[in-house]
Amino acid sequence: MSEPLLRMYISFLGMILLFVATGLILLARHKLKGVVSVVVAVIAYLCMVVGGFIIFYIVFSGPTPE
Repeated sequence: MSEPLLRMYISFLGMILLFVATGLILLARHKLKGVVSVVVAVIAYLCMVVGGFIIFYIVFSGPTPE
């Protein structure tokens, strides 16, 4: 597998994590209550931070050599 293709798949993982974080935050705020809501929110914010770091790394690491 070439490096550009691998970076594309890693960026897809980052985007998926950001979408999952959005859904989990909405779920925790509107549908859940109590301790479960806090646990789901913590998982969501962890997904958001990891996804953000992945996207940040991919965008700012520059183009790949051909």
